[in-house]
Amino acid sequence: MRSYLSLIPISAKVHKRQNRMTLLCIIFAVFMVTSVFSMAEMGARMEQTRLMEKHGSLSFQDLYSSEMGQSLLLIAGVLFLLILIAGVLMISSSINSSVAWRIRFFGMMRCIGMSRQQIIRFVTLEALNWCKTAVPIGLALGIVTTWGLCAALRFLVGEEFSHIPLFGVSILGIVSGIAVGVAAVLIAARAPARRAAKVPPATAVSGNSENVAAISYPVNARFFKMETALGIHHAVSAKKNLLLMTGSFALSIILFLSFSALIDFVGCLMPQSAAASDLTVSSADGTNSVNRELIQKISGMEGVKCVYGRRSCLEIPAKLSGETALFTAIDLISYDDFDLDCLKKDDTLKRGSDLSKVYGDSSYVLATWDPDSSWKIGDKILMGNEELEIAGLLKYNPFSADGLTGGKITLIVSSETFVRLTGETDYSLVQIQTTADASDEDVEAIRSLAGSQYIFSDKRDQRTTGTYIAFVSCVYGFLAVITLVAVLNIINSISMSVSSRMKQYGAMRAVGMDEYQVTKMIAAEAFTYAVFGCIAGCAVGLPFHKLLYDVLITSHFPYERWNVPVASLAMILLFVFLAAVIAVYAPAKRIRNISVTETINEL
Repeated sequence: MRSYLSLIPISAKVHKRQNRMTLLCIIFAVFMVTSVFSMAEMGARMEQTRLMEKHGSLSFQDLYSSEMGQSLLLIAGVLFLLILIAGVLMISSSINSSVAWRIRFFGMMRCIGMSRQQIIRFVTLEALNWCKTAVPIGLALGIVTTWGLCAALRFLVGEEFSHIPLFGVSILGIVSGIAVGVAAVLIAARAPARRAAKVPPATAVSGNSENVAAISYPVNARFFKMETALGIHHAVSAKKNLLLMTGSFALSIILFLSFSALIDFVGCLMPQSAAASDLTVSSADGTNSVNRELIQKISGMEGVKCVYGRRSCLEIPAKLSGETALFTAIDLISYDDFDLDCLKKDDTLKRGSDLSKVYGDSSYVLATWDPDSSWKIGDKILMGNEELEIAGLLKYNPFSADGLTGGKITLIVSSETFVRLTGETDYSLVQIQTTADASDEDVEAIRSLAGSQYIFSDKRDQRTTGTYIAFVSCVYGFLAVITLVAVLNIINSISMSVSSRMKQYGAMRAVGMDEYQVTKMIAAEAFTYAVFGCIAGCAVGLPFHKLLYDVLITSHFPYERWNVPVASLAMILLFVFLAAVIAVYAPAKRIRNISVTETINEL
């Protein structure tokens, strides 16, 4: 051995099993950044092709001044920072646990003459040595994932993704992946390296890696049994380890909530409605002039899945009961039963709405709504001699471009109620949903039946279902990776923490602590980390989720309002606590399988 640095590859081989989590954390960070920036570049290339076809020439400024270009830059930049911070905390936690587990090794190195600076250099270079394996794997996974996503978007989704590159290699993605991998490791290795360098040689040789300083206060067992109190004490006594563990868990929660905000953004950007039509037949002058019998004729044709119609009557004088001022621009729209059913399927109605009252010939209506609207459920509207009661409110106005009412109330009634109120039986709009195997010949047959007196529109090329599914699938895929790494990190960190205290547990077993009490002590330590992590994650994650929601959604869709993401929050918190439960099993089993004498002699 020419130098102490020659021990680095030897140590990597000997502690290969203990280093798996650190390698996985580096691979995760590199993979995520490479995938995000590669997909952003592929999207930019696709947008460049689209703009070239549209304008004939294109500059860099034109590309990134477009709405899609700005969105890609914003999302990629935010995710880069989040992944870098998450990577640093997870890698630092893993390295810290590895240093604690091998504290006797570093003590021996100090005893034979290695300086503190050499210890720091050794730990740093050892961490960089992992990058030789982890970074290429992360880059390869990121590139292959990008190819798979691009192929899925091009062949399965199609539509506007028909020009996305298939096997493009993003230099930006590769450089960003390498940068985040190396930077995360260098930043993460600083604190553990200094910790290893500060341990006195004599103390390190003794093998007591935790709580080497004398405890100036007794373990508080007032509210818990002694084994539970000891587990909590083990977690909170090592401040740096507690901070790293808490930060690691919290960042996982923050990342999860951030990606869930992207799902809401995609939902607003490409709203999916069960009532979306593929074909429409409308009157040329906007009146109710489309013959009602047309629906029956079209419903029996090949390639037709569903047919439903709407009637409208605009600018009707009316007023809210108890008020003297008239609404001079009330619009009345009729929905068939299918259309009404879709309102419930799409979760379009506000809480407290009773859709069942609106069906059939009734005096109940639905009203469009926005945060500035004054009307509410239960209000009565006088329309001529008729008194109508608002049985429900829509979360936004589907008949305006921005989703706002602009102070104008639009009422939705059943087909039967509309006919009773207005006497109109024909439709202003007939909507048609086609089957998956509908051919162009089937559509032409419908067009011919409709005739030239109506406006016929084919909206099949405007479908966004595939695009929506593709984006949501990508986001959920990243969420799955985040959750998996968070779970593995929790399990590994707690296992390493227990391993570093094996001699202490052996002493406790020797003085009479049984296996059940040891398991409870480990469980108390694990759940202390989980509770602190969840509190910190929620305290930071929820405001950050709101910030992202306001920037991505509320600023562009003013009818939307932020609410606590209960489902997403419950899901990630459940995974965190399940991981804590699983993390207890392996260390507890290891202690049970080792005799008391062997445990005391464990390094």
